[in-house]
Amino acid sequence: MSVTSSTTNAQSETMSAWVGEGGQARLVRCPRPEARPGEVVIRVLAAGVNRADLLQVAGHYPPPAGASEVLGLEVAGEVVQGAGSFKPGDAVMALLAGGGYAEYVAVDAGSVLPLPQGISVEQGAAIPEAFVTAYQCLCHLGQLAAGQRVLLHAGASGVGTAAIQLARHLGAEVWVTVGSEAKLEACRALGATGGVNHRQGDFAQALPPVDLIVDPVGGDYLGRNLKLLKPDGQLIQLAMMGGRRAEVDLALVLAKRLTVRGSTLRSQPKAVKAALVQGLWQRFGAAFEGGEIAPVVDSAYAFESVAEAHRRMADNANTGKLVLKLAQ
Repeated sequence: MSVTSSTTNAQSETMSAWVGEGGQARLVRCPRPEARPGEVVIRVLAAGVNRADLLQVAGHYPPPAGASEVLGLEVAGEVVQGAGSFKPGDAVMALLAGGGYAEYVAVDAGSVLPLPQGISVEQGAAIPEAFVTAYQCLCHLGQLAAGQRVLLHAGASGVGTAAIQLARHLGAEVWVTVGSEAKLEACRALGATGGVNHRQGDFAQALPPVDLIVDPVGGDYLGRNLKLLKPDGQLIQLAMMGGRRAEVDLALVLAKRLTVRGSTLRSQPKAVKAALVQGLWQRFGAAFEGGEIAPVVDSAYAFESVAEAHRRMADNANTGKLVLKLAQ
C-alpha cells in the first residue's frame, strides 16, 4: 500500500487510516479503496478492536496475501457503493481480512450483513469478528448441541461474551475462566453457569468435565484441557496467548478419543468466510433482531485514540469489545 503522512492535505480520493509500522500504530493518508466485482464499499462509522490488531502492529500477524495493510477486522457503517442485495445508504456491518481502521473499506458482499434495528453502529462494529469466530468454533467445528457442556477460556473477552450467548441460545451449559471476580459476574449475567478466576485456582481441578473447550490461551492449558474433556470431547484451539508449545499426553488422547482442532478465520477464503457470516445470521439473526443476543461493548474510543484502546486490550482490562468511533 502506498501511504503518505497524515499531515498531507486531504484529497477526495484519499482517506485517513491506521497502519502498523515499526511496532506502533500510525495514522496515514492512503487511497480510498475501489470496489472489485462483488464488493461493497462502506463508509466506516465504527470499527471493532481485536487482539489480532495488536499482533499486526507488533509485526507478528501480517494480513493475508491481497488483503489491506490497514488495521481492523470488522466495521459498521453506510454503503456508498452497492453489490449483491446492498445498495447505497444501507446500514451494514462487515467482517474483513483487514482495512477497518479507515474512513472507507471495500469488502466482499458475502461478508456483509444488515445492521439490525435497535443496534447502534458501535454495537454493530462489535458483532462480525467476535460472533463469527464464536459461531465457527461452537457450531461449524464444535457441533455444540443442547444439553452439552462447554468451557470458554477468556470468557469475558469479545469472543467469550459472544460465545456465552450463542451457546446458551443453543441450550448448552456454559462454564468460563476469567481473570477477575468482576469478569466472572459479568459472564454469569450473560448466562454462564459459573467458572473460575484463573488467578485464584486451577480450572482443571475446579470445573466439571465438559464436551467442548474453546481456548485462545494454549501453552500449559493444553494438558489441563485434555484432562477436563469428557470421552469423545473436543478442544478448539483459537489462539496461543499463553505460548505456542506444550507437551501432550497421547495416552489420554487415545483413551478418551479426543479431538484437538485449530481454528482460524482471517486467512480463510472469501467463500468460506461468506458461508460462516451467512450461517451465523441464518441461525441467530432473529435472536439479534429480537434483542435476545447482543454484543457487549466495554468502551468506545475516538478514531484518533487507537493507542489508548490498544493499551486497554493489552492490559486485559476489557469485558467485551472495544470499538473505535469515526465522525458521523
